[in-house]
Amino acid sequence: MKIKLTDEEKETLSYSDVAFLVLQSANKKLKIQDLFKKVIKLLDLDENEFEENIGNFFEEIITDKRFIMLDNGYCDLKINHSTKVIVEDDDEDYEIVPEDDDFEDGNEEDNYDEDANADDDAEDDLQDLVILDSADELEDSDI
Repeated sequence: MKIKLTDEEKETLSYSDVAFLVLQSANKKLKIQDLFKKVIKLLDLDENEFEENIGNFFEEIITDKRFIMLDNGYCDLKINHSTKVIVEDDDEDYEIVPEDDDFEDGNEEDNYDEDANADDDAEDDLQDLVILDSADELEDSDI
C-alpha cells in the first residue's frame, strides 16, 4: 500500500473516501476490520479510534454505493464485481383471454338486459321535476 495523504486530505477525507483509496490501491477484497485499521493508519489516528468508530465505519461502507459487502466480512469496490441480471420468461404470468365472437360481429345488444328499457326509466325520473323561474318562487315553494 503506497498511499500518502497530505495533512489537508487527512482532515477533509471521510473514512469511506480513504477506504476507497485503500481498496483501489490493494486491488483485492479486504476484511472490513483490516480495511478500517489501514484507514486509521493512513489518517494517523490512535488505536482507540478503531474501537470507538468501527460501527460508524461499517455503516458508512454499507450505505456508500461505491462498496459491496461480500461473504465472511469481506468488502470490496463495486466496480470490481459484475452484476448478474437474470430475466425469467415465465409464460404462466400471462393470461390468454379468448375473444368474444358476438362482440366482434356487432351484436353488442347481447350484452344488455332485454327487459330493461332506458327510455321508461328516464321518463319516471323527470316526473317529479319542478322548474322555478325566480328566487321568490323558491322561497314560496314547499321544496
